[in-house]
Amino acid sequence: MAEDFGRLAQAIKQKDIADNVIASIIGRPSERGHTGEYIASHIFKITLQESASHKGIDGRFVSGNLLGKTVNIKWYGKQEGILDINKEALPDFYLVMTGPKASAVSSKGTTRPWLISYVYLFNTVGLIKSLERREVKIGVATSILRELWEAAEIYPSQKNSELILSGEQRSQLSLFG
Repeated sequence: MAEDFGRLAQAIKQKDIADNVIASIIGRPSERGHTGEYIASHIFKITLQESASHKGIDGRFVSGNLLGKTVNIKWYGKQEGILDINKEALPDFYLVMTGPKASAVSSKGTTRPWLISYVYLFNTVGLIKSLERREVKIGVATSILRELWEAAEIYPSQKNSELILSGEQRSQLSLFG
């Protein structure tokens, strides 16, 4: 027990060093949400809101066929089929980056790695209509059908054509895999 406690203290010190490096790069605290927004803004050409606490909208696309469209960016450690949706402040799109696919079960004894294994782009209007047709409760941890996740995938497979990724964008995403 004492040995584990010492190892924990050392690991926290190492994590703090890494968090300080990340914060110095992104200009915000080293939290998954802030870091994901930073990564997405650079790869997908998104201008972020000045305030990180802006309700429902993290930024706007500044190029391509989504020019001017609003986006809420999520980065989840695992793809568990759930999405946090604030129905009071809906963006035009949800851009969701996730780690590996997993079942939504207990997190005991597991980790939530800071990896990007998949990226999804959901058109909010279509997503909300689909959820309402199925009478799904919309809010924190909204259950999204696997078929909708598959149709929204833009990385590693390009199944959704609303945002076509370039070779450079794919290469940048692979850095976080």
